[in-house]
Amino acid sequence: MSHRLLFVFLALVLLPLAARAQFGDGIGQPMQGQQIGPDGQPVQYDEHGHIVSGTNHLAWGRDTTRKDKIIPHGLFMWRIDERFGDTIHVENDTLPHGFQNYNLTDGPTGQYSYLGVKGGPRLSRVFMDRKLPSQFLFFDPYDQFTFAPSQFLFANTKSPITNLSYHSAGSGDTGEDRVRAYFASNVNKRAAVGFLLDYLYARGYYNAQANSLFGGHLFGYYRGERYDMHAIVGANHYKTGENGGIEDDSYILDPQSFPQSYGSRDIPTNLREHFNRNDDQTYFLTHRFNLGFDREIVLPDSLKPQPPIASELLKAFPDSLRAEIQADSARRAFTLDTLRARWIASQVPPTEFVPVSSIIHSVHVRNMRHTNYASDTPDNYFTQQYYGDPEALRDRTRHTMVKNTVGLALREGFNRWAKAGITAFATHEWRKFLLQNPLFDDEGQPLHDVFTEHSVSIGGRLAKTQGSLLHYDVLGEVVLAGADVGQFSVEGKGDINFRLFGDTVRLDARAFVKHTVPPFYMRHYQSQHAWWHNDLARELRTRIEGTLSIGHSRTSLRVGVENITNHCYFATTLTPLASNPDAFSHHYELRQHGGSLQVLMASLRQDFKWGPLGGEIEGTYQATTNKGVLPLPTFTGYANLYLLFRIAKVLRVELGGDIRYFTRYQAPDYAPNLGQFAVQDPNQVVECGNYPIVNAYANLHLKRCRFYVNVAHVNASNGRQFLVPHYPINSMTINFGLSWNFFN
Repeated sequence: MSHRLLFVFLALVLLPLAARAQFGDGIGQPMQGQQIGPDGQPVQYDEHGHIVSGTNHLAWGRDTTRKDKIIPHGLFMWRIDERFGDTIHVENDTLPHGFQNYNLTDGPTGQYSYLGVKGGPRLSRVFMDRKLPSQFLFFDPYDQFTFAPSQFLFANTKSPITNLSYHSAGSGDTGEDRVRAYFASNVNKRAAVGFLLDYLYARGYYNAQANSLFGGHLFGYYRGERYDMHAIVGANHYKTGENGGIEDDSYILDPQSFPQSYGSRDIPTNLREHFNRNDDQTYFLTHRFNLGFDREIVLPDSLKPQPPIASELLKAFPDSLRAEIQADSARRAFTLDTLRARWIASQVPPTEFVPVSSIIHSVHVRNMRHTNYASDTPDNYFTQQYYGDPEALRDRTRHTMVKNTVGLALREGFNRWAKAGITAFATHEWRKFLLQNPLFDDEGQPLHDVFTEHSVSIGGRLAKTQGSLLHYDVLGEVVLAGADVGQFSVEGKGDINFRLFGDTVRLDARAFVKHTVPPFYMRHYQSQHAWWHNDLARELRTRIEGTLSIGHSRTSLRVGVENITNHCYFATTLTPLASNPDAFSHHYELRQHGGSLQVLMASLRQDFKWGPLGGEIEGTYQATTNKGVLPLPTFTGYANLYLLFRIAKVLRVELGGDIRYFTRYQAPDYAPNLGQFAVQDPNQVVECGNYPIVNAYANLHLKRCRFYVNVAHVNASNGRQFLVPHYPINSMTINFGLSWNFFN
């Protein structure tokens, strides 16, 4: 109960302080922002934002000679293109709607399968929302916390901003807490620095599944006319408890079959002292030199500077001469015309820098390490044991990557004929991998096998981002040398906006063709319980996808189809034990489907608002031609209904509930020694799904403070409470959350 009490304390203490800061210590203040002093008169400010002396604003017990400084508010945020450093504007994360779902591992609409504990590995049930596997695939299931440089948020702010957020659930024994801090401060109008800290510790409701995740990142940027730079330095550390699921699903499916009642902590699990640890250090820099010319800005007559009046122009002459000029009207007119012409000729017209081309360089360095270790693994849990002592398992692999990209871009919009930007680029990537070796050196230290790869690629990009009607971005790349020689990809996206029957309609289209070499760890891996060196064929993926959005009706339809040839996937093999045919040993391996398979997806979303009542309904249909290789639920749905109102005109309140649902299917299993999701053994299939999960919440917003109370899984009962085989969903839990923006 300690963190519940902490949350209540924060709510009771910080919210009144927020109200005091926002509304002037309780003194009446109109909603338009006009402050009223205790004398009942409006408070006056000077041009610098200071209170004018004599306005007795909140004067009781205070120094009335002190001037209150008004802190300017203003925030602009963007992401960058990892390859080229282009900026992509994003909306500020200050929207109160949906904040109660921000910290949920199953995602804002419940589209992810995960192991029950917050912060654990997860996998989207909507196939087209899954990312392609990376070279270091051990981080892929943690995409809620791990992000590429292109996902990092940069900020330009009028005054330093700090965002603090805290999320909590459970008791002292089962607590799940997350603290996040984001800070950004401008050095000047063009440069800023900041940091992001993210820490989560989740004990979990079942034994041996505690997670500890920490990420810290420093960032800085400079955005000048001729030089532009963004830099990130970060580190991540994830430690995940692996319990292998519960020993018997009957503890959840049929608890009455046991002679006594079992709480979640009383249910035995397959593994006890088994952990996966992932570490990452990232260094990223992208910068560009812009080449161009200065162009005169044509001002309208109303904004052009006007010559001084006649008396000011004539001040340049001595008094005696000025009197003579004033006395002769013709001479006076001639002199003034001459002076005005000289003044106009002396004016320097304003100019703007027009970038025509850019020289681009991006470098990305990552050091990554994965460790799987245990001290108490049952002898028969894993089928294979390739080396070492199962009582003291410690498998480790490392990966280092250095990637450089140079490019030359012809900028879009520098003249009326440049309707699109064109970029040519070349990339060199160097990769090093260390795999565990069963042999030891003379000093008893384990040896490692070292693998080194590199690749050289070239490519081009054609993009149109300006204007309001049509935008497109097409990128192509081919590898010319190295381990990935012959690999290529062509991908494009675009959108068109038009009016239809008086409404705004937007059509987004995305497509790609990728012919790729499978990542290293799919081709090579060495550990105590998993070992392979595969000669894999190249994977070919072709996808076409489109989204139709209708503004006024708030309707969105998304349709996509993908064809995959030589699909790579992890798979499970279960072998019955001779001593107990109902128990199995586990073997996980990488397989490749030699043929092709297709995936069809259609998703419809409808948002609505009727007076104080609002909500969202979303449904996704999927079909796959080979459910044994790529299992997907046929239908995944989400619905949210809420009542929106205000208290005292300042406290925004959403009271509502949502429901998450998917049809039954052969959900992917989970490999605890690899930290990856794997297709089930077809001879021992367990189905998950056809079980709704209902949440109820109160989501509140007061100026720059957001907080919520979310009661998750309020319909907890006996039944198929599994998203992943043998990993139960948590019973009903109460979640709290708070997010506060501070401008200093």
